[in-house]
Amino acid sequence: MTLEEGMWVEKYRPQTLSAIVNQKEIIGSLEALIKDPTVQDMPHLLFSGSAGVGKTTTALCLSRQILKEYTTVCTLELNASDERGIEMVREKVKKFSKYAGMVDVPFKIIILDEADEMTSAAQTALRRTIEDASKICRFILIANNVSKIIEPIQSRCAAFKFTTIAEEDVIARLEEIAKREKVKTDKKGLKAIYDYTEGDLRHAINLMQATASLGGINEENVKISAGLTKTSDVDEVLKIALSGKVAEAREKMIELIKVYGMSESDFLKYLNSAVFKSKHTNLSDILQVIAKYDYRILVGANSEIQLSAMLAELAKVEN
Repeated sequence: MTLEEGMWVEKYRPQTLSAIVNQKEIIGSLEALIKDPTVQDMPHLLFSGSAGVGKTTTALCLSRQILKEYTTVCTLELNASDERGIEMVREKVKKFSKYAGMVDVPFKIIILDEADEMTSAAQTALRRTIEDASKICRFILIANNVSKIIEPIQSRCAAFKFTTIAEEDVIARLEEIAKREKVKTDKKGLKAIYDYTEGDLRHAINLMQATASLGGINEENVKISAGLTKTSDVDEVLKIALSGKVAEAREKMIELIKVYGMSESDFLKYLNSAVFKSKHTNLSDILQVIAKYDYRILVGANSEIQLSAMLAELAKVEN
């Protein structure tokens, strides 16, 4: 069994634009673009939007429908979060874009995933590469946060903003996959998956596959699979931290993350919810502390150190 056969998210990844879930306006525009006889005039593209809404899949489908049998040799797919530096631009992108090749295609396609994670220097180098290679290559840049893409690159691309996938569309897709895999589901179980993944279809499919190993897709199994049974403990971490017991709060936080597998981002999300449930008088101060450390982790600071510092700062809010 190959990795793709084992992972439902790859096994059921759409192969054509028409199979993409939701994003009807974007797909309509792109389909019209590739049907045009002057497809060689297609601009560089910039896809933005939250995780798991179909940006990369759309880029791959677009490449497949334009390049047809030459897709493999004429498409370069890179993940900028893994290769953030200037060397990636100079060596891989530039080398690929330099040679037109001997096949009958309108242009080569370079898909640059998570482009918003590239350094400023790499983006500046990419700007020049885009200009130099425009006769033989088209770039499809993919970003969660378009504001982190420098303006000179944004101005050279046609931008498409992908929206969060609606609950009914996510659940319909999950039901379709569950039927093909002969997995039993119930409405509450599928609703729990959607509520936890918040419109991220990729995450939803992965969570459903993990839950299926427990015997079926029901609310209780989803909670176990996603680690949601421990979310009430996050409320306790907040309570302990606000009481001034930093070491005790940190110990419980580390247990949730290291032992029970709760991600740092999920911990912060549940902590944020816990604040509103607790109805603290210092609500705004607490939320500002959480937001500050969420941002620090997002930009690359060590998550364990930052979360520990956050608990220490929370301890000062009411003391």
